[in-house]
Amino acid sequence: MLKIFRRVTASIVLLFFVGIFIDIRSVIPEKFIEFFTDLQLVPTILWSIRKEVLLPVGLLAFLLLTVVTGRSYCSILCPLGILQDVVSRFRKRVNKKHRYIFRKSMNVVRYSFLAAVTIVFIGGSASLLNWFDPYSIFGRSITYLVQPFVIWGNNLMAALLNQFDNYTLYTIEVAKVHWAVILWVFTYVLIIVIFSLRWGRLYCNTICPVGTLLGLISKHSILKIRISGSNCNKCGKCERECKGECIDSKNMTVDYSRCVACFNCISTCKQQAITYSAKKPAQPKVDSDKREFITRAVGGSVLLTTAVNKTKQKQTDLVPLDRKAHASPPGSQSHEYFNSTCTGCSLCVTECPTSVLQPSFLEYGFTGMMQPYMDFNSGLCEFECVRCGEVCPTEAIVKLTKEQKKLTQIGVAHFIKANCIVETDGTDCGACSEHCPTKAVDMVPYGDLLLPEVNQEICVGCGACEYACPVVPFKAIFVDGHNVHQQAKKPQEQKNKITVEDDFPF
Repeated sequence: MLKIFRRVTASIVLLFFVGIFIDIRSVIPEKFIEFFTDLQLVPTILWSIRKEVLLPVGLLAFLLLTVVTGRSYCSILCPLGILQDVVSRFRKRVNKKHRYIFRKSMNVVRYSFLAAVTIVFIGGSASLLNWFDPYSIFGRSITYLVQPFVIWGNNLMAALLNQFDNYTLYTIEVAKVHWAVILWVFTYVLIIVIFSLRWGRLYCNTICPVGTLLGLISKHSILKIRISGSNCNKCGKCERECKGECIDSKNMTVDYSRCVACFNCISTCKQQAITYSAKKPAQPKVDSDKREFITRAVGGSVLLTTAVNKTKQKQTDLVPLDRKAHASPPGSQSHEYFNSTCTGCSLCVTECPTSVLQPSFLEYGFTGMMQPYMDFNSGLCEFECVRCGEVCPTEAIVKLTKEQKKLTQIGVAHFIKANCIVETDGTDCGACSEHCPTKAVDMVPYGDLLLPEVNQEICVGCGACEYACPVVPFKAIFVDGHNVHQQAKKPQEQKNKITVEDDFPF
């Protein structure tokens, strides 16, 4: 019954999280998204730090769950852990002879990763949390490796239905994500899949900081997998089924810091020698002097060298953009705050209706990889939209009302006259002004034509002007992001005056 309960619960959690990240039409209510993301440990910790709450209800629930049940979080609530179980089960179905064996815990590696993540985070950077948080890894893998296929399938069905004058579905543009981001995500997921196929939960028990942290608590949990020495015949079946590779059937011991409470060992034991209980069964005394104790934490550093070959652009007379900083999402307050709080889960990227939010590669620097930035080549920030702040589980993007968002200046637009087709081609355009929601870009006389002029005081940096500008490869107008968000002035409302002549015919 325990195993059935785990599988049913884990299946529901996995399917819902997949649904959240492939929700291309934003049909899942915000309350449901908030409930499920609150079940994730790292977002809850970051939220509590943001709110300056010492022990929030969510974090207290995680602690109580682990103290009582051990690392059941890893089996029924962590989407990446559940995904690894699916991969392991697939391997078992394909190769029924595959068996796990007990392996000693690699404590030096485990605690080094945990120490490195903790030290870097205390130092003010969430970069290692970004890379190793299981929830964020899962979110990125679904968003950038699975969601595009869902969109392509949707577009194919829309095209077929349109042939029969059925417009229930409509086509959606696939966001253009930097190839290095996709390669990074694919490589990381591939490594985890290989680990799962060969060694079960090796990733969770060696690299994952969440698994290591919960393992420290689960050593002293109330409910544990316990082996009865009087009933056990040391057949080794439980050891061969343990995907945590933490059961030593020869010595009848369990490494509780690595046990993820999957209950496979209970169902496979024909002697009923294994129970999940608070009472320790009678068994021969086991020598405990071999337990390893970490006397020092190794602050390991992860060095990543990436060679990016940029395609040379054709020589033109256009002036290159002098963008000093990319804009971060409205509500993220500042680059420093955002980079230290965001885990790069990509939920905001999934929910963004215009695809302006894209995963960064080096836009924030090396430590901000995978955190979303405003890519105005992909879209514009909808003036009335506050969706990203509504779904962010860590409040790296703080919730804003529509009125607050309309006056939040994430950057300002800059006009490059030498690039504008009014100057280069001598023709009218005005696309930037037409799309500007605050009319910060106005058209002023320029000879016989009209030329854009930017009022930076009322500009909010939404990027509508940059997105609409037809000039390539260097836009004639672009948004330079603020490292610290500012407040824009409220634009003056201009009432249209209609002059009616006496002989008006109606």
